[in-house]
Amino acid sequence: MSILDAEIARLDGTPATLRDLTGGKPALLVNVASKCGMTPQYEQLEALQRDTEGFTVVGFPCNQFGGQEPGTATEIAEFCSATYGVSFPMSEKIEVNGQGRHPIYTELTADAGDITWNFEKFVVRADGTIVERFGPSTRPDDTVVTEAIATAIRDS
Repeated sequence: MSILDAEIARLDGTPATLRDLTGGKPALLVNVASKCGMTPQYEQLEALQRDTEGFTVVGFPCNQFGGQEPGTATEIAEFCSATYGVSFPMSEKIEVNGQGRHPIYTELTADAGDITWNFEKFVVRADGTIVERFGPSTRPDDTVVTEAIATAIRDS
């Protein structure tokens, strides 16, 4: 089974798979939080979504790091829309580490270990294979990220 077939609800609670959220495109998968010092990365994530053809960003709200995503799905959606104009798909709030880790993150972290903090990023090809992983402090618009995205688009 491909990571793309993993079931996950959208932020509004409707059922989906990762393939549904990516639209079958290469993607940047990011665990996000609304109350983190890195939350302004939403601005660069939205710019990538808006300006990169054949590609999507997918946000995975997570409250495991310092309780920095405490809101309900409605509160998260309202914050992201009103503050950063987020238009990319978002999943339900999930766990990315530990016993309750979502299967998508079980696969993403299988080789490189646990997520270290909010805004860790994975560039994946359209088939769900990982191109590269970036730490939280690497900005979404950093050249290393945009080059990995270009590679994912080219390879897909």
